[in-house]
Amino acid sequence: MITVLHKFRRRLGESGHPSAGAPQTSAAPQCNLFEAAALYVAACAENDADRSTEAARWVSPEALTFGVNELACRAVIALAREQDAAPLTVARSLLGLPAA
Repeated sequence: MITVLHKFRRRLGESGHPSAGAPQTSAAPQCNLFEAAALYVAACAENDADRSTEAARWVSPEALTFGVNELACRAVIALAREQDAAPLTVARSLLGLPAA
């Protein structure tokens, strides 16, 4: 998750907007921020820069950040339920951190 956020920040650059050369496209499918976040995270997990860039164009950077955060929260909750563990334990494990 941290890697995804670092990649996202690098793409935004200092201005807080998608980097130059990444114009908004009117051909983007109609989608909500959760569809964009799902595509963005899946593409980053598969190291597919083209798809992650495409998803980042669908919604504002703020909306994408919110969607990625919501996806992370839901994923941690789902894994915690599957493993019968606390969400903090699961989150720390996913990030490779020692148990608290």
